[in-house]
Amino acid sequence: MTEAVPGTPELEQEPDVAAELFGEGIERARRFAAALAREGEERGLIGPLELPRLWTRHILNSAIAVPLFHGSVADVGSGAGLPGIVLAIARPDVEWTLIEPMERRVTWLDEQVAELELGNVSVVRGRAEDVGLSGTFDMVTARAVSALRTLIPWTAPLVRNGGELALLKGVNAENEIAAAQKAIRKFLLTDVRVETLGEGVLAETTRVLRATVRA
Repeated sequence: MTEAVPGTPELEQEPDVAAELFGEGIERARRFAAALAREGEERGLIGPLELPRLWTRHILNSAIAVPLFHGSVADVGSGAGLPGIVLAIARPDVEWTLIEPMERRVTWLDEQVAELELGNVSVVRGRAEDVGLSGTFDMVTARAVSALRTLIPWTAPLVRNGGELALLKGVNAENEIAAAQKAIRKFLLTDVRVETLGEGVLAETTRVLRATVRA
């Protein structure tokens, strides 16, 4: 349990569905949530008001997408490990590469990979466009990084021909598609659509923008 500090928000109680989503990884997920609650604000990983919704808005919002992924996946702008660390806990059968340019966040990610003994995770420091991994991954994901028209040029080149983007987006996902048509054409994305996950399961649903990348 994380000790409450007077005058600060308390960590949200773990929702019942968490154990179902994480399966055998639930203890690791709990340790990750506790570490974020303990150090996240101080290290600039989460905002000061996020503890009462840490599970609902962040951890489970990421975890609900686990069935979508396969093979090798890059998480661009992994930050606090949302979604990369969360997904890696829930899917030990998938190889994850967390790409993050900020040194202090890379340090956090490296610490969590070691602490949680995540042998299926590599951490790469750098901007997605500079890491030299073009055409490497079966899938690429990102969460709360940038608008789609900016995000596509960062993520699509990392995907092998015929691979997929699965980008966790907010309520304006459909509008972002409309605003990103130039980038969608330039980077040869097909079957671009938004899928809503978690209806009837989570308090807040997750929208995932999916697309196939053709070289």
